[in-house]
Order: sequence, then C-alpha cells, then structure tokens
Amino acid sequence: MKEITDRRHIIVGLGELLWDMLPSGKQLGGAPANFAYITSLLGDEGIPISRLGQDVLGEAAILRLRELGLATAFIQEDPDHLTGTVQVDVDAAGQPRFEISESVAWDFLEWTPQWQRLAQQTDALCFGSLAQRSEQSRSTIRKFVLASQPNSVRIFDVNLRQNFYTGQIIAESMKLATVVKVNHEELPKIMRLFEFEHRSEEDSARRLLSLHDLKLVCVTRGDSGSLLVTRDEYNEHPGFRVKVADTVGAGDAFTAALVHGYLRRTPLAHINERANRVGAWVASQSGATPAPNAGGMGPTLSAIG
Repeated sequence: MKEITDRRHIIVGLGELLWDMLPSGKQLGGAPANFAYITSLLGDEGIPISRLGQDVLGEAAILRLRELGLATAFIQEDPDHLTGTVQVDVDAAGQPRFEISESVAWDFLEWTPQWQRLAQQTDALCFGSLAQRSEQSRSTIRKFVLASQPNSVRIFDVNLRQNFYTGQIIAESMKLATVVKVNHEELPKIMRLFEFEHRSEEDSARRLLSLHDLKLVCVTRGDSGSLLVTRDEYNEHPGFRVKVADTVGAGDAFTAALVHGYLRRTPLAHINERANRVGAWVASQSGATPAPNAGGMGPTLSAIG
C-alpha cells in the first residue's frame, strides 16, 4: 500500500478513565487517556472520552489531562459515583498486576448529543472490553461506534481483566470492529470462548478475520514483538529490547502508532516496526504518558509523524 497525503485525523479513545495507584504514586491511566496522549504526540488529534466522579480525583484527572495537552470537553461528570482507581503492583520484570475498583464513574457512560456529534466526526476510534463490564457503558459504547462514519477505523483493543468479560461481549465487539488487537496470552482464551481450537497465532488470527469480517488482526507478544495479519498479508516483528521501567500503557502506545500508520495506508511492515518502537519507548519509561523527549524519543516520534 502506498502512503496517502498526511493530514491531522480526529481519533477517539473511548472507555475507562482512572488513576493507576502505583507503588511510586498515582498516575492517570486507562486506555482512552494513554491512547489519546500518544496519538497526539504522533501528530493527530487524540480525544479521550470517559466519565469521572465529582471528587478530588476527578478534578485531579481533568488537570492532568490538560497538562498532557488533551481535550477535556468530552469527559462527563458523575455526581453519584467515584472516579475509578486501579491498585497496580509491578513485579521484578516490570509486569503490572491490577485490582480494578467497581461501580465507578466510567461504568455509567451516558449517550449524549455531544458524543453523537463527535462520533460522526471521528476518523478512528478505539474501544475495549473492560469498559463494557456494565450494561450502561456497553450500550453507550455500542451507540458511539455505530454512530461513527461508515469509513472510520474502529479498533477493538481486547483487554481481558479479572472476570470483566464474556464471550458474547468479545464477539459483539469484534463484529463492530475494523481492526482487532489482542495479546498472545488473550488469543488462546478468546478461541476457547468461541469454541475453536488454537493451533497457532496466525491460524487463529485468520479465523477471526473471516469470522468477523475484519480488515486486520494484531497479536502483540510483549517484548517479543507482534504479528499483523490481513486477508492478503502477514508480517512479524521481533520487537525492541529496552530496559523496562514498567509496561503500563505500552500496549496503548502500540495501538496509537498502529492506528496512525493504518489511517495513512502505510505498508504493514512499517506499521509493525513503528508500533513496536513506540510501545518499547513507553515501556522504558515510568508510567503511560512520558514526556515526548524522555529517553531521547523526540526525533523518533517526529519521524513517525
């Protein structure tokens, strides 16, 4: 595929907005903010949309989003539920373990005329499974996806956390999607949920492509790279070796770079290389939203954009 003329796209991260309570202190997290931040660093307009409580953590989240240069106009305020938090423990290899609070603001996403107008303007949107654990948020997310432009890129970033998913939610989300991203540990679980044998990553990816009429399936492998599969192409990347600070947000950064390249019809191998590079950079820094020049990444981000 030949790259098309560049322009600034409107790209939405939809779902859970929360505070990651790390051993080193609290950091704003949740896929929408992480994804939108890296999307903006890459040169597009990344917009997080979610719901926060009318509490101290909610106020702090708005301030942090503004510090990151992200729009806050589409963040809803909830007078009845607290801002979400996640207790995060990081092991010696930098791998996080999560304990996610329940019945919080992002479980009550509301479908509004404002969100409908935004949906109709988006070039791409990313949604996951975690924010669909409640019926209300699941319904709202579905409405947003269905209201987006017919040619918009819809990324379902599978995120199997605790017991907050079902086979039905995964299947329905894939039917709404253009692109599905899943990690190498989640893929066998998903195939079991669908009652299929998991023979290999490529075989399972191709089965998902045909089963749900997808354009692209991405299988991430942590620091061992990733696999991208379309109907006609197949590309593997071995990943980049870095000194890991923590892996929080690395997958969201990968997704942001994946979408950036996909929108521009970048060759699959280039998309894979760039997405792995950006994901590795975030893993080499503390937290999901490092400063753009941290670790000397600034020139690389400019080159990707």
